[in-house]
Amino acid sequence: MAFPRMVRIRQDFERVRVDDVTASTVQQLQAQDLGETVLAGQTVAITVGSRGIANIATITKAVVDHVLSLGAIPFIVPAMGSHGGATAEGQKRVLEGFGITEEFLGCEVRSSMATVVVAETEHGIPVHFDKYASMADHVIIMGRIKPHTGFVGAVESGLHKMMLIGLGKHEGALTYHRAIKDYDFETIVRAVGRVVIEKCRVLTGIAIVENAYDETALIEAVAPADFFEREQALLKQAIEWLPQLPFSEVDLLIIDQIGKDISGTGMDTNIIGRKYNDHVATEKDSVNCKRIFVRSLTEKTNGNATGIGIAEFTLQRCVDQINMESTRINCITSSHPTGAMIPCVYASDKRAIEDALRTIGLTEPENAKVVHIRDTLHLGELEVSEACLQGSSTRPLTVIGDPSEMDFDDDEMMREIVPSTIDVSSV
Repeated sequence: MAFPRMVRIRQDFERVRVDDVTASTVQQLQAQDLGETVLAGQTVAITVGSRGIANIATITKAVVDHVLSLGAIPFIVPAMGSHGGATAEGQKRVLEGFGITEEFLGCEVRSSMATVVVAETEHGIPVHFDKYASMADHVIIMGRIKPHTGFVGAVESGLHKMMLIGLGKHEGALTYHRAIKDYDFETIVRAVGRVVIEKCRVLTGIAIVENAYDETALIEAVAPADFFEREQALLKQAIEWLPQLPFSEVDLLIIDQIGKDISGTGMDTNIIGRKYNDHVATEKDSVNCKRIFVRSLTEKTNGNATGIGIAEFTLQRCVDQINMESTRINCITSSHPTGAMIPCVYASDKRAIEDALRTIGLTEPENAKVVHIRDTLHLGELEVSEACLQGSSTRPLTVIGDPSEMDFDDDEMMREIVPSTIDVSSV
């Protein structure tokens, strides 16, 4: 088969970023005057999720130190639904993988899958809340604001999701994902969020927004009464800063790695164009990727391959990385069983790409629009086929290499996308 020639390109995104995340976090917390509410000796539960949020250990440390400065007793609660294999030990290990340890923070990490039902919504839905957080005098909700990979609403992923799915643990996540089959996402989010804020002594929220380079762009402390309003505004900002593929039509998307630290579905469906259907773009999607080939899992996903079923092709080495139990639990909990399905499996990249290009229609393989990315968080530098450059792009691009043949080694494997040392902020 004649493969398309590939070209290295760079796309430049707006790069607003927080240079001193510790100072910014402390400044935001001080503006909330928490000392007027928190008494010396009281306990404060601080939530941390399972996503690969930039600077999360540093931000968490700043929150812990601020609580200590008030004379209170902070502790960390893993807020990640069914992730970590739906075990207390697994969720603690996820945090350790992000550098969030008791030694670094100077406080306890209290991990449990047990919940208490604090009330029911007006729809009769039980509201689950982490056992340890329910025993605290105050709770600080931390979360990254961004578009959800499956649901659409005025708020999507962020503080409300942490209150529902995160602190709801496995039981709560399962309950709410079941409820979404009967009620729309926003109805569930608002109803459960109101109960949590009313019943669970939520002190404040720490909203984090990242730029297109996976860097901290904004940190904002939000009063509980303002959660919904501020999340709406911050979601709009997060969407503006979201990285995107530079082309709306792609025959084959090659992804080096997927994982829960990258996205809830391993690869962000807002970027690959499969938010509403696992294997085909809809009129609501801005990108149409006919075929997707996933090459491996990230180390930090710890074998959780949720979202692998969105791809049509993968490697045997990727399948060998999968922890089937944690993947199954996560996909069943989120009512997304197709996310755990195994695509066509190949021993080498070359064989996978050959078969993928045989299924894109009448386009000859050498003329295919192929895009090769590291993952859906890092889209500053990527490789694209010459056919892509012959069409229109959705944003300005810079070619940073000459066209070359697809490079396979003796085992028919290709190299990964590794960002260069170019400081795009100075370009």
